[in-house]
Amino acid sequence: MIANRSCRFLSLFLLSSLLLFDQTVFAQSQNLEPMIRAYQADYESLRFKYAIPMSKSQSDRFIDFYQRKLKELADVNFDELSIDGKVDYLLLKNKLQHELDQLEIDRKKDQQIGDLIPFADTIVGLSEAKENGDDIEGRKSAETLEQLSGEIDELTSWINEGTLSTADATNAIRASRRVYQLQRSLGDWYRFYNGYDPMFTWWCKAPYKKSNEVLGQYAALLKRKLAKVDVSDKSKIVGEPIGNEALIKALKFEHIPYSPAELIEIANREFEWCEKEMLKASQELGFKDDWRAAQDSVKRKFVKPGQQPKLIRDMAIEAVEFIEKRDLVTVPRLCKETWRMRMMSPERQRVSPYFLGGDTILVSYPTDDMEHSDKLMSLRGNNPHFSRAVVHHELIPGHHLQGFMQDRHRSYRRMFGTPFWMEGWALYWEMRLWDLDFARSAEDRVGMLFWRKHRCARIIFSLSYHLNKMTPEECIDFLVERVGHERNNATGEVRRSVQGGYGPLYQAAYMLGGLQIRAMYKELVETGKVAEKDFHDAILQQNSIPIELIRARFTKQKLTPDFETSWRFAD
Repeated sequence: MIANRSCRFLSLFLLSSLLLFDQTVFAQSQNLEPMIRAYQADYESLRFKYAIPMSKSQSDRFIDFYQRKLKELADVNFDELSIDGKVDYLLLKNKLQHELDQLEIDRKKDQQIGDLIPFADTIVGLSEAKENGDDIEGRKSAETLEQLSGEIDELTSWINEGTLSTADATNAIRASRRVYQLQRSLGDWYRFYNGYDPMFTWWCKAPYKKSNEVLGQYAALLKRKLAKVDVSDKSKIVGEPIGNEALIKALKFEHIPYSPAELIEIANREFEWCEKEMLKASQELGFKDDWRAAQDSVKRKFVKPGQQPKLIRDMAIEAVEFIEKRDLVTVPRLCKETWRMRMMSPERQRVSPYFLGGDTILVSYPTDDMEHSDKLMSLRGNNPHFSRAVVHHELIPGHHLQGFMQDRHRSYRRMFGTPFWMEGWALYWEMRLWDLDFARSAEDRVGMLFWRKHRCARIIFSLSYHLNKMTPEECIDFLVERVGHERNNATGEVRRSVQGGYGPLYQAAYMLGGLQIRAMYKELVETGKVAEKDFHDAILQQNSIPIELIRARFTKQKLTPDFETSWRFAD
């Protein structure tokens, strides 16, 4: 026992001296928490005030705001900051520069679709006049609406005649989305005056109704005619590939020093490992090299409808007991107590065919009004062995533990949130638990490998989609053929990736973030520089920031104001 205590003491000493917890960390003169919180408050105020899409004055105001904040940051004496202060400096600088870059990207994209929505300035002008409290003239407003409807009618004729058919599908989809946004802005403008200004209503009621109708029809036409999308087909997946240049900028922002092509190579390498392990499990189950048959046999072992919540609860308890028995990470009692469960709606399951988590775990399982074939697909896809492989991903030590710690450690850093930390941490635990023999059987290993293959596949299909090398349909086929997804579930996964409101790197961040933490583990824990539990606790206490900066913080790497990503974690 004395030897164990000595080792623990030495580990804590190394951690405090080598890695974290300077006594000066929150001294106002040495960290930037006050500046970051002020930025957050100022940003939220501006976002509340300036909310008109495609407004040049709005983008100009934000450009000025970001540039002023960058100047304010440049006036900080970097060398006098604590190590945490230097990380905060780099986080804020990276965030501000990224926001400026994103504004420029959005402006260029809007310029590319200018010939499809030349009437945008008219709607923006009306909206800005309303926000400025300018006087309104009913008759003049009615004339503006009539001109707007006429312009859209003319554009509609040109598209039907083929005059504007040169626009590519991506631009047509973006233009359609912008038209819907402008339609909402025009509706806000009309409702502001309608009924409160009798003359406005008398003049504008009919012209507005017509303008609103033609805007909706025009947005649908852009999709149908130029993007070749059947708007009545709810199963159709429509996204907006961003291209190689934008991907590289996004990777730089996330501190990932690899090209998209290199990341796909890394994913293929990890995929190959998964396939070899899957063959071992298949052979153990008596299916020789037929991994599909082995996986199908595991899928058929689902629980009866109504029994899934109890299964998830038991698995959550089991995961906590497993990590606590091995003293892998601190799990506060309140964290174990404060999570909830509810069922996912059938509509939500079209986008998220598997359960989701955090402080509330959303259980995905068939409902009574689903088609018979859809019920069976959901049952197979959410079988116990697949579910057991990721309950810990969603709850503890995954997302629920992360969120609990985010609220209590450096909470001001939540604005820098990155999926490489959020999803990477949860995926890292899938890999770590594999190493610790969390799987009880070959069936469990099949479940864990299914998800690990899926994470590799996400890198491949999501980046390939944004590079215009794979269509949504090809992405679905890839998941079905290479990972073994049910087709409905694969469709939901691709829909979630392409049009679910996620950033272009989100799906790639799972495996890549996990590999980053795994590389740090090898560098710090396996070499004996820090105890495993302290390593895990320290990552959580840094909050959601790029993992390369966590590594720089841990290793006391010399940081400069012009720090750039360079850590080749997967080489």
